Amino acid sequence: MDFWILLVIFDWLLFILVGGTVLYLGIFSIASLFTRDTIQNNAKNQNRFAIIIPSHKQDNVIEQAVVSILSQDYPQRLFDVVVVSDHQSEITNMRLAQYPITLLTPDFAESTKAKSLQYAILKLPEFKIYDIALVLDADNIVEQNFLTKVNDAFETAATKAIQMHRISRNRDTAAARMGSIFEEINNSIFRKGHINLGISAALAGSGTAYDFSWFKTNVMKAKTAGEDKELEALLLKQGYFIDYFDNILLYGEKKRTTSTMNEQHSRWTLQQIQNLIKNIKYLPGAIIRKQYDWADKLIQWMLLPRTSMVGILMVMSIVLPFIYMTMAIKWWILSSLALFSFALATPDYLVDEMWNRTFLSSPFVTLWGIISTKLIHRNKDNN
Repeated sequence: MDFWILLVIFDWLLFILVGGTVLYLGIFSIASLFTRDTIQNNAKNQNRFAIIIPSHKQDNVIEQAVVSILSQDYPQRLFDVVVVSDHQSEITNMRLAQYPITLLTPDFAESTKAKSLQYAILKLPEFKIYDIALVLDADNIVEQNFLTKVNDAFETAATKAIQMHRISRNRDTAAARMGSIFEEINNSIFRKGHINLGISAALAGSGTAYDFSWFKTNVMKAKTAGEDKELEALLLKQGYFIDYFDNILLYGEKKRTTSTMNEQHSRWTLQQIQNLIKNIKYLPGAIIRKQYDWADKLIQWMLLPRTSMVGILMVMSIVLPFIYMTMAIKWWILSSLALFSFALATPDYLVDEMWNRTFLSSPFVTLWGIISTKLIHRNKDNN
């Protein structure tokens, strides 16, 4: 077959794949601009919380998280803090033991967050009754009225799981600023935009409150490092709506180097592929049974990861003009639409004097991060 025919077929197939992703992101970016009217009343009941904080080699941040959650204005008799200190130093464990928490120190041969959550559930006293399981990360800092707001939101939502608004607490490097922007773009598109259109929000891995009975049963089914996506799939398959509360903030620390950021994104991409392979068979049934939240999630996992999408747009926009100029025009238009969608999804507080520089340089920073990550892994293998 002629080279030009192959090039045109490849070009259009790739364009349709990337274009579908851009269209999806664009729709929910626009939807995120609107405000959903949710009247969040004061809860009639004060629920009892089991707050689980898995901490794997997070010695430098875990104590701040513990102090933060213990400083709540919520009655202390109504929440227990469980820290799963996985492969942390004895000094860290000694410091944590001074606080009124339940400290667990498992010794997993292969550590995952799912194992830590399961270990915590198994070690909770049988005689204690909880209403809500709240999962936090070891670097999460929360405001003093966080639990009060979560309690109110959980009663307002009247569902099995709600997601709070994760926000970056550091923007001191280019990678951290990029991470902050990507986090908020995800919040806008996959949470706020979805909720505004009546579709379940995506879970974020932390800052998630579950009905305790549901969580206790279903967390035991998690098998991979992407336990939040497994729980998300179980919720949607069972027909439960995942609500999102944009006004309840928790702060997390972003990766400070492009190599560590790209390692994290690589894990997320692998988890997305694994989830798609495992669950794609449910798509026809979800559509037939009108499980639109579950069908949307499966379609979402079929989309290109944002990092890959940006890389393809950049390569095609730069390379194609040297091959055949007219083929590049549609890629320039698609790139502009993608950038416009991302700009719409970026909240105003991030649009400062550093935003333009960070946003426009992000493809090149990402590309360098991928290259440096590969070099680091190659050096490790050689050693």
